Amino acid sequence: MDNNLAAFFSLDLFVDPNAVSQILSLNEKTEQFGLALTHADATALMQTRTEALNANGRVEVGSVTIDKIINAFCDSQYINQRDYTAILHELIEIFYDTKCETLDMISDDELIAFMKDSFEHNCMGSLDLLYGRDLNKLAENLRFGRKNYQNIAPEQDELDQDEIDAQKEDDIDEQ
Repeated sequence: MDNNLAAFFSLDLFVDPNAVSQILSLNEKTEQFGLALTHADATALMQTRTEALNANGRVEVGSVTIDKIINAFCDSQYINQRDYTAILHELIEIFYDTKCETLDMISDDELIAFMKDSFEHNCMGSLDLLYGRDLNKLAENLRFGRKNYQNIAPEQDELDQDEIDAQKEDDIDEQ
């Protein structure tokens, strides 16, 4: 079978139509920010979700996470209609990767709120910085049991001795 035809069938036949409709219903809110998804966009987002879940060995029922991501990010100053779907695809992948990296030690809502805040303020709309820097640091903080795990730039006195030694070595290497 033609690869394009196979891709079409894999998207349309195995995606819950109710989930697609739920995603499309969010257009009422997002249109006020100049953003809207088509049926094909919503179906593709569900496929991205399925692939991200499979890649991370996760199971989830419904499209609640996609809905939450759309609701959180639709008012971003860094998202326009041209990039909207592509950014949503990446945010979905980033979300599920980060859930695994954080060992599920953070709720979905808290993670999405952190992602949005970092995307807007620390990363200035850069998904690379969001995933490669801020979310990696968040995951590290959670895995090391740091109390203020959302502080991605800890003060010197919050660092453990190994981190202080590593910083000193980095400073020496830079000189």
